Amino acid sequence: MQDLTNQETKPLILLVDDNEEILDFISDDLEDKYSILKAYDGKEALDILLKEAVQLVVSDIMMPIMDGFELCKIIKSNFEFSHVPIILLTAKNNLQSKIEGLELGADAYIEKPFSPEYLKVQIANLLSNRNKIRQYFASSPLVHIKTMAYSKADENFLEKLNDTIYKNLANIDLDVEHLADMMNMSRPTLYRKIKAISDLTPNELINIARLKKAAELLREGNYKIYEISDMVGYNSQTHFGRNFSKQFGMSPSEYAMKK
Repeated sequence: MQDLTNQETKPLILLVDDNEEILDFISDDLEDKYSILKAYDGKEALDILLKEAVQLVVSDIMMPIMDGFELCKIIKSNFEFSHVPIILLTAKNNLQSKIEGLELGADAYIEKPFSPEYLKVQIANLLSNRNKIRQYFASSPLVHIKTMAYSKADENFLEKLNDTIYKNLANIDLDVEHLADMMNMSRPTLYRKIKAISDLTPNELINIARLKKAAELLREGNYKIYEISDMVGYNSQTHFGRNFSKQFGMSPSEYAMKK
């Protein structure tokens, strides 16, 4: 396993190719901006995905044991890592091959030989776009959590998660332990999935859900601010107001007057 030094500050990328020279070539070109893990076939890649918080996969298609198409299919349909974007690399330049990769959920498709700079731009764009979506969700009072879904599996998970949180908002003790139990998931699995999709901890996501529900209620105009504070699980109106302002850039009263 590769050294994961600086993984905290560098996005973690998994490179998959049965050609060691190509792996080394791509790795050398990316390691200044990214932490790199390597696998020599799809099966080995899946083993790594189960253990590490990989943020993007770059995979060859033609490999032994499990090829890139099968790897892509499993990644995009598996709950554990359906959120991970995947770039497929291939020497095949026929249209049908490209269509197959995209139908399986590949986020980008690059033909060999390719420009290292082009690959860098594709990786940077995929990661940047996802970060923008996360920021938009967190800072916009009425944007639904499903905007962060990258696959049908993610969408189903986020809908269930959101419904579970909303049904328990009045519980001031709602936390990751309670949430994991209600979602029938282990705490580490739930934590890892939420963090991977949203870049938030479960408790941060719960708090944002409280504030988003509060924004809905404020917009409806049927309740006083102190009532809404209590309805969404805050035991202090002052604490509620401070958190609302920090998250959305305006106080609850300012938001309530906004049309």
